[in-house]
Amino acid sequence: MAETILDIRGLQVAYGGIQAVKGIDIEVREGELVALIGANGAGKTTTLKAVTGTLHWAGGDVLYDGRSIRGLGSYALVARGLAMVPEGRGVFARMTITENLQMGAYTRSDPAGVRDDIERMFEAFPRLKERADQLAGTMSGGEQQMLAMARALMSRPRLLLLDEPSMGLSPIMVDKIFEVVREVSARGTTMLLVEQNARLALECATRGYVMDSGLVTMSGPAQQMLDDPRVRAAYLGEETTG
Repeated sequence: MAETILDIRGLQVAYGGIQAVKGIDIEVREGELVALIGANGAGKTTTLKAVTGTLHWAGGDVLYDGRSIRGLGSYALVARGLAMVPEGRGVFARMTITENLQMGAYTRSDPAGVRDDIERMFEAFPRLKERADQLAGTMSGGEQQMLAMARALMSRPRLLLLDEPSMGLSPIMVDKIFEVVREVSARGTTMLLVEQNARLALECATRGYVMDSGLVTMSGPAQQMLDDPRVRAAYLGEETTG
């Protein structure tokens, strides 16, 4: 069995007097693409923010590569190989696409390697190459999502967290983004994917977890979850009989 790269143990997160995450356990093993699905407000994004150090934990622990990351800031985590593509993309609007990609490599000290990786990103995302000198803020939502993913990959992450990559995109652009997700996974990058489109998420995942009201209520192999009548009824918009 592959080594566990992310081990969330009894994680609790509270803010504004509300306990948003109530003691969850999630494991991601090397090479996996794990989907975290659930309704809006279930605590999925809060979980990712806690893992990346942007929200304080009220309890529990998170181990990355076997070591607790409690108290570590985002910079230290990126330097260790943990990167995130946030909900809403968060590109540097007044920088060009090339400058955004360079910012993704800010923890690295190998200029030649960074230049090579920018060319690789342009090969993986041809639309970005066509617009290399364009300001990121003038791009469409789908193009900004591609840029956010490419920028995160510039840090050469061992683990990539993706938060709602399909949100607000057209169906055609959603298909393109998930095509990239599959390609990145196939090249060996481990991923934890939070996604509102449960079917798409589970179709490209190895395993899945369901969150509801701050708790993990179900987990298992992705295909098994796709076939589960409870998941189909609650998250895939299908009626069940019997």
